[in-house]
Amino acid sequence: MTSDFTIRPARLGDAEAVFALIHLNRDLLVPRSLGNIVENIDRFLVAADGADIVGCAAYQIHPELGKPEAATVEIQSVAVRAPWRRKGIGRALVDGIAERVSVFRPHEVVVLTFAPEFFSSLGFAEIPKTRVMHKLYTGCINCTKHTDPFTCPEIAMERKAPSGRGEG
Repeated sequence: MTSDFTIRPARLGDAEAVFALIHLNRDLLVPRSLGNIVENIDRFLVAADGADIVGCAAYQIHPELGKPEAATVEIQSVAVRAPWRRKGIGRALVDGIAERVSVFRPHEVVVLTFAPEFFSSLGFAEIPKTRVMHKLYTGCINCTKHTDPFTCPEIAMERKAPSGRGEG
């Protein structure tokens, strides 16, 4: 294992490796089917060591009805293979997603996470889950881990850009 990695957009040929990586982290991530990953491959970034996929992250845009400019971007499926952790890969993936979505000028960038310390180190701050639940409803309704989004132990967090207008 080298310490070199590259962050790049995911390709269709990466879908099975991304699926496996998310499955390896099933205790911390909402499961995704291989079909869902393929359908959303354009929203994934991967960390690669040569041909090996060692990390991934994705995003989802949640619209605000009647106010397209108030859309929220959720960062999802952030995972890094255990031997590769603490090498800056998770940070590079999250920063890569934030940079990628900044062109959309979203109202806010949020994450629901079981790893609040990691996201706090990246400038995210905890927010009440009820503030974003209406936008994240589709994710919660499809979750197989918890029956009620309000008793789910995931922490809602947000990162604002210095301008106060969200990322970008």
